Amino acid sequence: MGLELDEVDRGILHHLQQDARHNTATDIAGDVDVTANTVRNRIRRLEDAGVIKGYVPIIDYERTGKSMHMVVQCTVPIHERGAFAAAALEIDGVVAVREVMTGHRNLRIDLVAADTDEITAAVSQLQQQGIEVDEQELLKAEYLQPFDHFGTNTGDD
Repeated sequence: MGLELDEVDRGILHHLQQDARHNTATDIAGDVDVTANTVRNRIRRLEDAGVIKGYVPIIDYERTGKSMHMVVQCTVPIHERGAFAAAALEIDGVVAVREVMTGHRNLRIDLVAADTDEITAAVSQLQQQGIEVDEQELLKAEYLQPFDHFGTNTGDD
């Protein structure tokens, strides 16, 4: 079972998801009606409990010269999904791997590349790992937003 979150925790998570890089403990403290030290302690507790697993930038790969974003749907033995996912992450160009709760197409791999040669090389390496490639989709665009239903200014509620 997960960590029990109170209104202060939810307010902190809300602010971190809005902009973890620029929202300081002092900024958050003012909105959730606690001290900055309490915010820092709560963040540390959320990190230690695994609620916050890290702080990741959202990268526009096209601006880095990796203009092709491919989604590769794969099938691997269910009991080995985790091991195949870890192996796929080691391949150059793979930026995300998702384990899917199905028997068929149970691994979704996102990779970025500068050209089709790089895509072919990455997919070949996946196959060499024993990963069955079922389908490849070239993405035009991807739109992301954080899950933002933890609340806002809990101090005002």
